[in-house]
Amino acid sequence: MHAATELDSAPGATIVGAGPAGLALAVALAASGIPSTVLEQAPLDSLADPPEDGRDIALTHRSRRILETLGIWERLPAGEIAPLRRAQVSSGSSPFVLPFDAHAQGHEALGWLVPNHRIRAACHAAALAQPAIHLVGNARVSAFRRSAESATVRLDDGREWCAPLVVAADSRFSGLRRLAGMGASMTDFGRSAIVCRMTHEADHDGVAHECFRHGNTLAILPMAGRQSSAVLTVRADEAAAWLALNDTEFSRRIAGQFENRLGAMRLAGERHCYPLVAVYADAFASDRLALVGDAAVGMHPVTAHGYNFGLYGIERLTASLHALKLQGRDLGDTAALQRWAAEHRRTTWPVYQGTNAIVRLFTNDQPVAHLARGAVLRLASRLPPLKAAITRQLTGGA
Repeated sequence: MHAATELDSAPGATIVGAGPAGLALAVALAASGIPSTVLEQAPLDSLADPPEDGRDIALTHRSRRILETLGIWERLPAGEIAPLRRAQVSSGSSPFVLPFDAHAQGHEALGWLVPNHRIRAACHAAALAQPAIHLVGNARVSAFRRSAESATVRLDDGREWCAPLVVAADSRFSGLRRLAGMGASMTDFGRSAIVCRMTHEADHDGVAHECFRHGNTLAILPMAGRQSSAVLTVRADEAAAWLALNDTEFSRRIAGQFENRLGAMRLAGERHCYPLVAVYADAFASDRLALVGDAAVGMHPVTAHGYNFGLYGIERLTASLHALKLQGRDLGDTAALQRWAAEHRRTTWPVYQGTNAIVRLFTNDQPVAHLARGAVLRLASRLPPLKAAITRQLTGGA
């Protein structure tokens, strides 16, 4: 037990946030011989068996390789990993559909869909297996300060942790980012995503569908067996009405929105509702501080890059810190952190902006926007190099 005024010093890193980004970073650092303390505001018991939250994560080939290297992939329940073999994008009543086929690009799958709570549990299990990782629960950060030699995080109960480097991994609404005086650009789309698991009569054949409809967007993402993850995006002021529907009526409407292509559908769990707000930090690093995961880039889910970008940033940051360690240099070296931040920005900025532009276009119900949407689908479907470039983004450059 820590005394209220105790100051813990560590030669490695202090990570704020024990979500899948923070824990994956801790595991990656441990594999490089760098210890870390992970501070989580929730109780530690909640990390071992996190509740199902409706969210399912599409992992790219590169992300799978990262998770395999970290020993996290093997901890995922094999029966809940669903391959995405094909994907189709459609817009309203337009006859043009933009297809993506893994086999046409020489892949077994475009990616793999895994429930978010399973990823969280696997990351936690991998972290527990590393003696170089110290997990601290009920740790609410209230202050942050820096000196020439270290950075210190203070909790609301008086405990403090001091390390050469502090990492913010505490969500797109990062409290630590704000305490450090770092801003972020936020785009509130004025929409909410209702997510849930659905069972259905017909096989989905591993095909993911993104249907930009008039007034809403429906994604049907293949899960194991005859189940799919349904993601219905509606105006924020319409979400309550959808959530108020009984299970039978909700299922009937989702099946109807999908034109009954999978036959009758039935709700197979709770419905969850999330506001859609994209976030991009003004900087990914400053003196003795780095941002990872959603604290750096919080993506709109339509292009499924969110956690993947988090893993890419973690991989590169770990490589940079490992090089500093081998050279006997300060893990909080400003120049090294800025080089990493610039590289991660080059990877994420174009896709972040492109995703937001796609969302604005495909959720605009004005007649001119409808014409533009159809033109975009026609152009993309007729340009193999463009489809190949999009597929590379979907697969993580595999």
